[in-house]
Amino acid sequence: MKGKLKVSIIQQTASSEKDVSLAITSRLIAEAAESGAQLVVLQELHTTHYFCQTEDTSVFDLAEPIPGPSSERLAEMARKHEIVLVSSLFERRAAGLYHNTSVVFEKDGRIAGKYRKMHIPDDPGFYEKFYFTPGDATDTQGFKPIQTSVGKLGVLICWDQWYPEAARLMALAGADMLIYPTAIGWDVRDEDAEKARQRDAWVTIQRAHAVANGIPVLVANRVGHESDPSGQSEGTLFWGTSFIAGPQGEFIAEANTKDECVLSAEIDMDRSESVRRIWPYLRDRRVDAYSQLTRRYID
Repeated sequence: MKGKLKVSIIQQTASSEKDVSLAITSRLIAEAAESGAQLVVLQELHTTHYFCQTEDTSVFDLAEPIPGPSSERLAEMARKHEIVLVSSLFERRAAGLYHNTSVVFEKDGRIAGKYRKMHIPDDPGFYEKFYFTPGDATDTQGFKPIQTSVGKLGVLICWDQWYPEAARLMALAGADMLIYPTAIGWDVRDEDAEKARQRDAWVTIQRAHAVANGIPVLVANRVGHESDPSGQSEGTLFWGTSFIAGPQGEFIAEANTKDECVLSAEIDMDRSESVRRIWPYLRDRRVDAYSQLTRRYID
């Protein structure tokens, strides 16, 4: 896509009840659309609390097929406001097979495409391997941009954001921008200095993807404290900080760490062409020398 694109990121709190969370989402999407947004991005797993703080088989009841009830409500929001909408849902693909899936809706409400999270973490408070199967790496799945009326969207999800390989493959496949629905926060017991290091690293790695690939990056993170249902920890304080960066990693807009908000900005989609002409990283890649990148480790 060429020219100017008005985008909005929804940074919101969530409820354990889907109807409550989706009502918040609907209200904030309407606010974004009223401001002129053409593309709206939602945070990771926005219809409920972040349930991966503990392992509980009853949580699989939250998963839905796609299309399904939540995707149909989101499709109606996209259709009503004539926006391209990037969502994030807990997908039931089959019995015993579940994914962390971003669904992209076109302005008419139809599904433009899906991306199933490829990198799945398994850390204290983020027990995602218990719930999610990684996406398939095929010709039609994996790191493939989704074509929409506002451009080719390189949608990745949360833990994917730490991997330069994922960002590069999206860029090489023609993505006009990188989009990261996210759920990340602090262990409330961490010291302030450690919290600052973690958040700074998270912002830096994603801005670096913009620089290394010469395309904008949009990051939507949730905000607020969510308790650990198991009671084994003090829960997670999600740090917000949703942001929009340009193709040189420059901040275009940034949210704070505490408040629910609609973060909106105008992106000049022509700048990627200009930036790539002066920083031609794709031209100078030594593709003949990178074969060992497919190895787990070089002993």
